[in-house]
Amino acid sequence: MSFSLIDTHCHLDAEAFQQDLTEVLQRAADSGVERMITIGITRETSEAAVVLANRHKSVFAVVGIQPNYAQEAAPDDWDRIVDLASHPNVVGIGETGLDKYWDFAPLEIQRDYFARHLEYSRICGKPFIVHCREAEADVLEMLRAEYANGPLNGVMHSFCGDSAMAAECVAMGMYISFAGMVTFRKNDELRAVAGTVPLDRLLIETDSPYLAPHPNRGKRNEPAWVRHTAECLAEAHSVSFEELANITAANAKRLFRLSTCSASR
Repeated sequence: MSFSLIDTHCHLDAEAFQQDLTEVLQRAADSGVERMITIGITRETSEAAVVLANRHKSVFAVVGIQPNYAQEAAPDDWDRIVDLASHPNVVGIGETGLDKYWDFAPLEIQRDYFARHLEYSRICGKPFIVHCREAEADVLEMLRAEYANGPLNGVMHSFCGDSAMAAECVAMGMYISFAGMVTFRKNDELRAVAGTVPLDRLLIETDSPYLAPHPNRGKRNEPAWVRHTAECLAEAHSVSFEELANITAANAKRLFRLSTCSASR
């Protein structure tokens, strides 16, 4: 193939994939998806992500405690995340961030875990992944505070903010990742935002099994369908699909150091 795709955010440990994960991974490979990064949201799912990364050469893991699960985390769960982060197939910390849409964890607890992820990302040298839902101002406040310690090394996952937020995150050193929502027919505004993100800071993801892109909206999402998001962003940037795919794959390899990780496997 003349192009390569990398799904930078999926949840391959999800129950939705338990019956046919082998076929899902094969369809991804057949569609040009070279690498997939499976994301932990709890201690248990982070451990499962590492198991999958050990089992499949095309899969890498990110470990963390997602804000909606911060309230129920056991006292030693964070220590386990720190232990897992040292694994060679773990390429990032998260997903972390703030969520004011769901009322699953008090904001102060979410902030505490967000701060922990940001600090440990800097300590271990692996990028952090930010979940932000109806909490843009609060997330930016914490990112600005962390930026006082130096440029940020992270990604805004499944970005739904405005162009000003995207520009500020890029200025602080971050990458912006778009999921299937950018392909939805009525989402012209988000496509316009995507078109403002510099190509060298752009990433693509599925967040599968959630957020299936058009024309598969409403179905179980899977990594092979990251191609639809790439095609949409290529149009937003007035470049070919192949160019957009290769640029975002190169960005992912640079951010997550996938070339170095792959060489050691």
